Amino acid sequence: MRSYKDFDLKELVKNREYTKSPECLEEQILYFLLVDRFNDIDADYPIYNPEADYENALDKEETKEEWLKNSYQWNGGNLRGVIKKLDYLKEMGITGIWLSPVLKQPKYSTSYHGYGIQNFLEIDPHFGTKEDLRDLVDAAHARGIYVILDIILNHTGDVFAYEKAEPYNSREHPVKGFYDQNKEATIDPLNPDYDAAWPDGGIWPQEIFNLDTFSRKGYINNWDNYPEYIEGDFFSLKNIHTGWGSLEYFKPSRALEILTECYKYWIAYADLDAFRIDTVKHMFPGATKYFAVEIHEFAYSIGKKNFGLIGEIAGGLEFAKNLMEQTGLDAALGINSIPLNLENVAKGYQKSEDYFSIFTNSKLLGQFENQWYQSNIITMFNDHDMIYRQNYKARFAADREKAPLLKNALFLNLFSAGIPCIYYGTEQGFDGEGEAEKYIREAMFGGKYGAFRTQNRSFFDQENDIYQEVKNLISIRNQELGLQMGRQYAREVILTEKSFELANCEQDNCLEVVGWSRLFNREEYLLAINCNLEKELEVKVMVDSDLHKPGDYFKCIYSSVEAQIECESEVQELNPEYYYITIKVPAQGRVIYKL
Repeated sequence: MRSYKDFDLKELVKNREYTKSPECLEEQILYFLLVDRFNDIDADYPIYNPEADYENALDKEETKEEWLKNSYQWNGGNLRGVIKKLDYLKEMGITGIWLSPVLKQPKYSTSYHGYGIQNFLEIDPHFGTKEDLRDLVDAAHARGIYVILDIILNHTGDVFAYEKAEPYNSREHPVKGFYDQNKEATIDPLNPDYDAAWPDGGIWPQEIFNLDTFSRKGYINNWDNYPEYIEGDFFSLKNIHTGWGSLEYFKPSRALEILTECYKYWIAYADLDAFRIDTVKHMFPGATKYFAVEIHEFAYSIGKKNFGLIGEIAGGLEFAKNLMEQTGLDAALGINSIPLNLENVAKGYQKSEDYFSIFTNSKLLGQFENQWYQSNIITMFNDHDMIYRQNYKARFAADREKAPLLKNALFLNLFSAGIPCIYYGTEQGFDGEGEAEKYIREAMFGGKYGAFRTQNRSFFDQENDIYQEVKNLISIRNQELGLQMGRQYAREVILTEKSFELANCEQDNCLEVVGWSRLFNREEYLLAINCNLEKELEVKVMVDSDLHKPGDYFKCIYSSVEAQIECESEVQELNPEYYYITIKVPAQGRVIYKL
C-alpha cells in the first residue's frame, strides 16, 4: 500500500473475532527467531550428523569462502518456512514466537535481519506476502501459540543521502536526495515524484515520504550522549523525528502518528498478539508513551485486553526499568544484566547472587529500582545482538569446556523468575562465535550458511537430547503453577559442617551447587544445578522454616538422573531459624524437590 488512507481500521475490524491476549505472560515460553535464518519453505536438507558433518564447509577453501559470504547476506528463510516448522515448536512446548521484523526494506538492501524498513505497509518479498503473515498467525493460533512481531519506530532503512555524511550535531544536515530503487540519490528531497519513486524508491507510506519525517542530524558517535542517542542516525539507518516535549506534555510528530496507525493496521489485519519494540532507548520517552497508549487502547477495543508491548531498552537495568514504568510498556528484554549473569552462574564462573539479586518478589513500581518483577522482564541467554559482549560474540556452547552445562542454563532460565525466551538454535546446541553478530545468526534450515560451519544440513532434529530435555522441562513447568508464578528465593547451600552460605566465589572458585526456591500458595519447590562436570555432589540446602517442620519430606519430582525421581528427603533443623534438606545433585545435572 502507498498510503495509510488505503485502509480503514473500522471496516477492517468490523464483524471479526480476534484471538484474546494471554491472561498471564509468566505462563508463556517464548522462542525468538530470525525469519531469514530459521526456515526456507523449499529447503529439504538431511538432518545434521555431528560425527560426519561437523564443519564440512571448512573442508575446501571454496566452500569456506562461500559460507563466510553468506553469513552477512540473505539466506532465504521466509514466513511460510516458519509455518512449516510450527509443529516442531509446538512439540517442544513453545507458546509464543517472536518474529524478527518482516516489513519491506529497500530493494538494494542486504539487511536480512529486517531492521531497516522502507515501506511500513508491506511485507518484504524476501519473507513472503502479507497473506503469508496472516496465515502464519492463524496457523500458530490453531496450535495455541501466540505471535510477537518485532517492530521499529525509531528509524527507517537507509533511504536518503546527505550532501556529506557527518557525525551528529544539533543542526539539520543538508540532504542530497532520497534514494531510488538503485540506491542513487536522484529523488528530489523537497518535491518527491511519488509516482516515479513507487514502489522501491524513497520511504512509504506516502505521508512520511518527506524530510520532516527525519531528524537529519547525522550519525550517532557518542552512544550515551543525550540528546545525540535519540536524535542521531543509527549507523546508516535514518532517525525518525517523533515529536516534541516532556513525558507528560509530548506532542507527537505527524510521522509518529502515521506509523502508529500503520502498526494498528498490522494488528487488525494479522491478529498479532504483541510487539517487541526495537531501540526504545533511542526514542523520546514521550513518543514511547504515546505509542503505548494508542496501541493498548486500539487492541483493547478489538478484545485484546492484554496486548503486550515489550521494549528493547539498552542503557543499564535501572534505566530500562524506569523507562518501562514511565512509558507504559508491559515488559522489557533482559538484555542489560540477565544474559551474561545467567550464563556465567550456570557455568560456575560467577556467584549465584549475581543472577538472583536481579529479581524482586514485589510488583510495587518504584520500590526496587535495581530489580525486576517477574512479569515485567523477558529472560534469555544467547540472542542475535549480544550487546553485553561488545567485542566478541559467542553462544553458550561456544565455550567447549562448559558446553555440557547448556541444559543447566536452560533449566535456570525456565525455572527462575521472569518470562523465559529461547533463542533459535539453542535447543540444538548451536556454538557460533566470532567478532561480529553474523556468527551467532546461523541458518537453522542449512543451505550455504548452516550452523557448526556446515552447508546443506538441517538442524530441526527432534531427537536431539537438548531438544528433548527442553521439551521435558517445559512439560514439568506446565504441570506446576508454582514453577511459573512462584516467589523466588536464592537458597543457602552447605557442603561441609560449617555454616550455610549462598553459593559464592572465592579466587575464581565457585561453590558448585546453585540452589533456589519457588514458593506459591504455601508450596515450596526446591531447585538446584550442579556446575561440576564430573562429580555428583551431596549438599544441604535451606528450606522455608515458616512453611515446614522437622520430619516433613520433600519429594524429588524431577532429576537429570531418572533413578532419583520419587526419592524423598527429610526436613532437618539446624537451629530454630535454619531448616534444611539433604540432596544429591548429579554431575552437570539438575533436580527439583517439592513439598
